[in-house]
Amino acid sequence: MSNRSERVSEEIKKVVSEALRTKVDDKDIGMVTVTDVELTTELENATIYYTSFNDNKEKVQAALDRAKGLVRSEVARSIRLRKAPELFFKYDTSIEYGHKIESLLNDIKEK
Repeated sequence: MSNRSERVSEEIKKVVSEALRTKVDDKDIGMVTVTDVELTTELENATIYYTSFNDNKEKVQAALDRAKGLVRSEVARSIRLRKAPELFFKYDTSIEYGHKIESLLNDIKEK
């Protein structure tokens, strides 16, 4: 990833986190943490990876999809780009995967 792309990605991560915390008023979202933002090379699409403490991942995903327009407008207002990237929210499974690997390693260590 280029240096500019990394900077834009980090800035989008900050803006999206702040927008979800302060601007979006949807009870289904609950406590969401933005873990990463992946941009296409043209900066046209941004995949936003998130985790949530809410057990119902489908409800959270649906609420984030409903809030996509508001969040995108916040990104457009805060970051000076020719065109605001299209946002796609995706649940980040890496933390669960890490816990599973850690659990397996602990089981092996105990045996």
